[in-house]
Amino acid sequence: MTTQLPAPPASVRRRPPARLRRLAAGSPDDPRWVRPALWAVLVLAAVLYGWGLSKNGYANEFYSAAVKSGTQSWKAFFFGSLDAKSFITVDKPPMALWLMELSARIFGFDTWSLLVPQVLIGVATVAVLYATVRRAFGPVAGVLAALVMTLTPVTVAINRDNNPDTLLVFFLVLAAWACQRAMDSGRLRWLLASAFFVGCGFNTKMLQAWIALPALTLVYLFLGPGGRGRRIVHLLAAGAVLLVSSFWWMVIVDLIPVGRRPYIGGSTDGTAWNLIIGYNGIGRITGEGDMPGGGARMPGGGRGFGGFGGQPGLGRMFGAALGGQISWLLPFAALALVALVVLYRRRPRTDLARAMLLLWGGWLIVHFVVFSFANGIFHPYYSTAMAPAIAALAAAGAVALFDASARSLPWSGVMALGVAATGGWAYVLLRRSPDWNPWLAWAVTVLTAVAVLSLLAAQLVRMRSGRPDQSETAAERSERTVPAGTRGGRAARLALIAGVAGLVAGLAGPAAYAATTAGHRTDGTNPMAGPSGSGMGFPGGGRMPGGARPPAGLPEMGGRLPEPPGGFPGGFPAGGRGTGGPPGGAGMPGGAGSGMLSYLEKHRDGATWLVAVSNSQSAASIILRTGQPAISMFGFVGGDRAMTVPRLQQLVSAGKLHYVLAGGGGPGGGGFGRPGGGSSAVTSWVTKNCIVVKPADYGSSTQGGESLYRCG
Repeated sequence: MTTQLPAPPASVRRRPPARLRRLAAGSPDDPRWVRPALWAVLVLAAVLYGWGLSKNGYANEFYSAAVKSGTQSWKAFFFGSLDAKSFITVDKPPMALWLMELSARIFGFDTWSLLVPQVLIGVATVAVLYATVRRAFGPVAGVLAALVMTLTPVTVAINRDNNPDTLLVFFLVLAAWACQRAMDSGRLRWLLASAFFVGCGFNTKMLQAWIALPALTLVYLFLGPGGRGRRIVHLLAAGAVLLVSSFWWMVIVDLIPVGRRPYIGGSTDGTAWNLIIGYNGIGRITGEGDMPGGGARMPGGGRGFGGFGGQPGLGRMFGAALGGQISWLLPFAALALVALVVLYRRRPRTDLARAMLLLWGGWLIVHFVVFSFANGIFHPYYSTAMAPAIAALAAAGAVALFDASARSLPWSGVMALGVAATGGWAYVLLRRSPDWNPWLAWAVTVLTAVAVLSLLAAQLVRMRSGRPDQSETAAERSERTVPAGTRGGRAARLALIAGVAGLVAGLAGPAAYAATTAGHRTDGTNPMAGPSGSGMGFPGGGRMPGGARPPAGLPEMGGRLPEPPGGFPGGFPAGGRGTGGPPGGAGMPGGAGSGMLSYLEKHRDGATWLVAVSNSQSAASIILRTGQPAISMFGFVGGDRAMTVPRLQQLVSAGKLHYVLAGGGGPGGGGFGRPGGGSSAVTSWVTKNCIVVKPADYGSSTQGGESLYRCG
């Protein structure tokens, strides 16, 4: 006879697994408010990154066109080609495009399939940062770090865009998380995972991903678990994983014969290796080759497009272009790094908190130095890679210094100094836009004063309660009407007031910038946050973000740089299109209007490509409007050697290309881009051997002297 056990109660049967319970409610060792606070921060991040996302349209059309092409061709998908027939690639590796292309293949190509993956990745980055900071510095620091990361203005702007930096930061934070697990557990697999994530970052934005390597490597080498020999062997294994995960795509691409793969955009010889060491490598630091072939200096002395990020130097992160984007808590993070090194100096070598402090500190220092002194192309949104380190250091420092200030007058003074510096710098940044919410700067000043005075008052109360008057007798002390714990309670209340006021004062400015950015359209090519964050580097009547004027020599152009004939290099249309929004309207970069596109589609005559144009942004707009492949002959800024006279003759004679838009003083006309890069020779051949299509045939005219030619 079989005895059946009674069924467990329904409440037990329906109880979710332990992992799900912990995910929802957090660790039982954490305060009960921590996990709800984390979920609130993640919801806030999703709202800031995703609210009104449709206003950004196609965001950066250069990458959006590549996504559309990748949905039409798996070859274009693998190479990251701008056009579906893979004549030329974008100037980055394709990993960031792959996620958007898979989304667009599943849900259809539109704004949401492009940008929602970016939003989700941004929220995931905040969650991983919380987990990383919590393990080393505790749950309160974890929540604060997540909040700071969420509210960092430039991070809000970039997570609403389709540039690759969102995915890059995600991979780098994952690398820090995995490296921490390796140091905590001593298991090699976590260190290998960290190296793999850095390699994925490399295939997202090449050498920028390696800026975090010194911090990751040195911290594990000197502070990791086990003996030195074991740590060196582990690092060698991780190095092998790093090389494979970084270079596999490049090796495959460069091994494919030239005739069977597209030209690698941004390179000088059509190879991925040249792109790595040139345009996306040393050129970003030295400025040489930041435009393929050497580029040209911008007005005011900046080489290439470096002027977008202000002049190189120690003050770049605090200047007009970047100050309001990233620097709000940078002074406090630096102070926290120094203070915590002192506080943790006597801890064991393998102490996890000290190791992660130095990891985040190294991350911040190396990024700060590289970004500050880079002479090549530098957009403000690159600085989002500093946000995780600033958030981690500021959060860990705030918690540790707040605790230390309760026990020591000197540390109370350090905390007060940090709060005062943060509030003072916020006042400076806010006053750069004097007409934008002018009350906010004064509110931050008042809150900062309240926080500093409350901190010092709390310490004085503690000192008085801990050092009674020595002339007072025991009987007199026993007869005091003030209870023994009153002063301690008063000190705790003052400390609480100081903490709340300091937190609000420190985050009010970036939160206001973030809120202003959410729900509003940003420049897809150069996304920036804040009251003037919608222009192309110089938003709002010629002023840079924060209200400051451009550097000397850069003219005020109503929010735009001067446009060469035919539109800005890269194809930003004179009519204001190209920075987001599904294509529509008459204005097209390079002069290709709606009438011309209709004519090209009707008279394509079986050609592989609809038309060849001078630069990638012009081609991107055509691809997005028509869904047909278009050739970018000379890359993003008109300086690549992608098109040569023999190559053009071959395409024309094979019937793969009938129309070329050429001439004028812009890219392709020899007036911009790499001197001697071949554009003049191609243009000359077209004008001599092809027939001009009369503008009357397509009912519109061209800009900048460019003409539509029928070849063959």
